Amino acid sequence: MTDRTSDDGLRLLRNDARSRYEAWLGDTRAGVATYRETDTSIAFIHTIVDDAFGGRGIGSRLAGFALQDAVDRGKRILPRCPFIRAYVTDHPQFDEHVDHPDLVSP
Repeated sequence: MTDRTSDDGLRLLRNDARSRYEAWLGDTRAGVATYRETDTSIAFIHTIVDDAFGGRGIGSRLAGFALQDAVDRGKRILPRCPFIRAYVTDHPQFDEHVDHPDLVSP
């Protein structure tokens, strides 16, 4: 498991046992990004932020953390989740690490 806590108390972590990245505020899980991983790639399946935490940028911070972690571990990124797909579209620093779903066999 890898994690990071920001100055505002948002804790971001990779939970390998549950195949998801998580965002926590205190003792409350605010959001998750689920994935499927192989030796060479990580497919992001679904990202959700609890409605109580909406509008705070938690989803974007979670996505950025998860994608950077995948890159740091040498994984190809498969953005199957619409939120992650939109995030990589808006953040070209990930372009060289992304295999878009319409270009990759399922």
